[in-house]
Parts: sequence; structure tokens; C-alpha cells
Amino acid sequence: MIRRIGWHLLVLALLVPLLYPIVWLAAASFKPSGEILQSLALLPKRAILDNYAYLAGGLAGVPVWRFFVNSILVSAGCAAANVVSCSLAGYAFARLRFRLRGPLFAFMLATIMLPTHAVLIPQYTIFQRLGTVDTFWPLILPKLLATDAFFVFLMVQFMRNIPRELDEAARLDGCGSIRIFPAVILPLIRPAVVTTAIFTFIWTWNDFLSQLIYLSDPEKYTLPLALRLFIDTTDPNAYGPMLALSALALVPILLFFAAFQRLLVEGFATSGLKG
Repeated sequence: MIRRIGWHLLVLALLVPLLYPIVWLAAASFKPSGEILQSLALLPKRAILDNYAYLAGGLAGVPVWRFFVNSILVSAGCAAANVVSCSLAGYAFARLRFRLRGPLFAFMLATIMLPTHAVLIPQYTIFQRLGTVDTFWPLILPKLLATDAFFVFLMVQFMRNIPRELDEAARLDGCGSIRIFPAVILPLIRPAVVTTAIFTFIWTWNDFLSQLIYLSDPEKYTLPLALRLFIDTTDPNAYGPMLALSALALVPILLFFAAFQRLLVEGFATSGLKG
């Protein structure tokens, strides 16, 4: 009992430096801008709601809720596209037999080491010629091509834990490879699917570079680009509203993570095991 209490106290002590920035951000969003710059205190001397009232007026003539909607559309679209493409690619590498499967799988894993910046210019050229720049399509369409090798590898490792006897039983019942995937494999890889969806959603939600390159209309801005608008503002009291918007931007991520935390842990705990 004493050992367990000591372990929990140690974990809580380690969490303090990790959670302090988030707590400070939430508390600072209720501080006047002058106090943010002059005081290092965690709690505000006088809590105000002016920072959130400032956001109610919108940024660059665009309502704040528009930035949230844009971020949700892009993040949810990328998460859904990544789940579909990576699960299908993982199924092909893990369960199907075809020529050059090994070299192709090794080549796919090697792309993890390819910097994102190395493909920005070719991708931008392609989407510019397609006339899709300043839309959400350049952010979502690449996810349909299973370009995230990490998640493909995660799917492959998870599917390798599933006994092949289930595939053989399904084939005896008349199922082909196309039917086996949704009927047999997909329900059994739910933790891996949820893990892919969560991380894709979070990474896309926080992505700044790709969205900065492809989006130029403020009406299509996501939250990371909306926060950038504070850099160009001439209002010297914009620190408080910027922190308020940052705090609001964390809420969907925390809710999304909390809702699927159990499946996320299960996915990482079992993906590296072999049955």
C-alpha cells in the first residue's frame, strides 16, 4: 500500500512541470495584457473576461467560430482519410501475398526519414496545376495515399497479431480478400484505427506550415493561422486575447484525447506484440 502511494506521488510530482504551462495558459487568459508581461504569478490578481470578449468581435473581419469549423473540417477529413488509406495499405502488406512485397514495405518504411520540406515544392506545384490551392483539398488528399508510413507500420504490426486461421475460416465461408478486410480484420484492429485517428487529428490540428502554404483567404484560415494574425496586429493589448484563443484551441484536443484514451493506450500496448 505504501509503495503504491509513493508511486502515485512520484507520478504526480513528474506531472507538475508538464501541466504547469497549460495551467499558466488557462490562468493567463483571464489576466489583463499588462499583467501578463509584468507578473510571473500563476493566478491573476483580478480575473477579467475582456480577452474572450475581444475574440467575440472576430479577427480580420472573420468570426472566431469560423476558424474552429475550418480546423475541425481539415483535421477530421485528414483523420478519416488516413485511417482508410493506412488500414488498406497495412492490410495489403500484412495479409496479402504479392511480388516485391518485402522491398516495397522496406521502401515505405524508409520514407519515414524523408523530411516533409523535401516534398513541399513538388506537392505545391501539383496542386497549383490542379487549381486546388487556397482550398482544403491539398491538406486532405495526400492522406488518401497512405503517405504516413508510421501509421501503415502500426497497422501492419497490429494485423500480424491476428491469427490467420480467421482468414482461412472466412475463405471457407466464401469470402474473398476484399470481403475479409471489413468483415474480419477491421473490427479487430479498432485500437490501431483509433490511435491513427487521434494522432492524425492532433497533428493536423496543430499543423502550421502546410496550412500556411496552401491557405491564403482568411475565411479559410484554421486556428494556427488565426493565432498568427496576432503577430501582425497593431493592438498592443493583444497578448491576452491571443492566450485566450490558445486556451480555447486546446479544448477540442483535450476532449478528443480523453474520449479515446483507453483505446489509444491499448493500441500502443498491443501493436508491438506478436501472437
